[in-house]
Parts: sequence; C-alpha cells; structure tokens
Amino acid sequence: MSQASVSSPLSVSDQLLEATDTLCRELDGLAFSEPTACVYNPLVYARAPHEQYLRRFGDSKKRVLMLGMNPGPFGMAQTGVPFGEIAAVRDWMGIEAPVAKPDPEHPKRPVEGFDCPKSEVSGRRLWGCFAERFGSPEKFFAEHFVVNYCPLVWMEAGGKNRTPDKLPVGEMAPVTAACDRYLGRVIELLEPEFAVGVGAFAEQCLGRVIDELALESPPKLGRILHPSPASPAANRDWAGAATKQLEALGVW
Repeated sequence: MSQASVSSPLSVSDQLLEATDTLCRELDGLAFSEPTACVYNPLVYARAPHEQYLRRFGDSKKRVLMLGMNPGPFGMAQTGVPFGEIAAVRDWMGIEAPVAKPDPEHPKRPVEGFDCPKSEVSGRRLWGCFAERFGSPEKFFAEHFVVNYCPLVWMEAGGKNRTPDKLPVGEMAPVTAACDRYLGRVIELLEPEFAVGVGAFAEQCLGRVIDELALESPPKLGRILHPSPASPAANRDWAGAATKQLEALGVW
C-alpha cells in the first residue's frame, strides 16, 4: 500500500470544525416567534476568523475548557471568536479575516466585522485578564480554550438582544439538543481536567452535558463570574474576582 493511500487521522482542529459544521446544520432553519425578529449565526458568516481561532489555538488537548453562553452583538457576532472583542482578537490573538453579512441583517445591529467601532465590554474584560496574566496568547492557549455553548444571536424588532435563557422552552428545546451534542463533542476532543462556566447558565450546561457523557474521568466543574457590565458584581474588579475563583477551583 502506498503512503498516499493511507489516510492520515484528522487533527483536533479539523474535528472541532466538523463539530461546528454539524452544529450549524442542526440549527439552520429553526423558527422563533415574536418578540424574536432576527437571528444571527456568526459561525456561518464569520466562519473565516472562527476557523483561524480553532486552527491556531484549538489544535490540542486542553487542561481547562471555559464556556460562554452565546455571542455578544459587538464581540463574537462581529468576529466569530467567543467573547470576540475586536482589539483582543485582532491585536492580541493576531486573528483577522473577512466577515460576510448575515441574511437577513437587522438594520439596528449591522455586522461590520473587524471594522465595527464598538467594543464588547465582556470580551475586553475576559481577554484582558488573560493577556495580563499570561502575556502571549500562545501561553494562555497552551492549556486553556474558550468556546460558546450556543452560536446564535437573537434580536427583537427594536434591536434588543435576547439571551437563550429568555427564550420559550419549546423554542429552545432543539437548540439545546444540538448545542449539548456540540459541547459533548468538544469535551471528548479536548479532554479537559477542568470545565469552567463563565456565568451560571454556562455552568449548568456543562454540568448537564458532563453527566450525559458519563466519562471515566469527568472534568472538575466550576464557575466564574460573568464579565457582563449588566452585572454589578462584574463592574467591581471583575479580573480580581475571576482570578480568585479560578485559584479556589485549583485551575490557577
């Protein structure tokens, strides 16, 4: 048998991309009722920078998996990277790629990709904390990886963001099933020692999926405070609070 005929095994990042594509297929075409007026999936229209993120930083097993909820309008919705504040993605991670337009596009929530002038506060806090502690992204991503549970962004007619926990249970059921399968695959591929939810919703998703996987050595489950400016606690030294929580968990 010639060497060319022997198929080489898929890399971790290739398998993560396969899981991403499966998730997008399963979410495509789902219907959502009012007050939801528009739904974005940046894994589709911002796939190029998302693929760069997976290939550059997600191509190995990780000691720590951190999970966010879903994209923010000025972060991942623009860059395709979880908590994807533009300066952090472009200037710290060194990721920049063309971003297409969602169809339909909400007139009050335009996707401008890396030209978006607004800053995602949650992402600025999260990646800023990691940059300050680790210096280079290579040092952080050597043992850590960050993904979002759900890639969808829901918006009302007036442009207001709707988070997954605010959607009707019946509408979220197929979303939850698809996202649980995706998260389970990510955990199987990365084999983390720690699984850390960024906020309570993400921690609940991790706990449910870890229980369903019934792994011989399940990751240790934990949570850190969500960096959203909507949280009064997060507005009082979020980086300090998150660092203490990660140290208490044994992650740092």
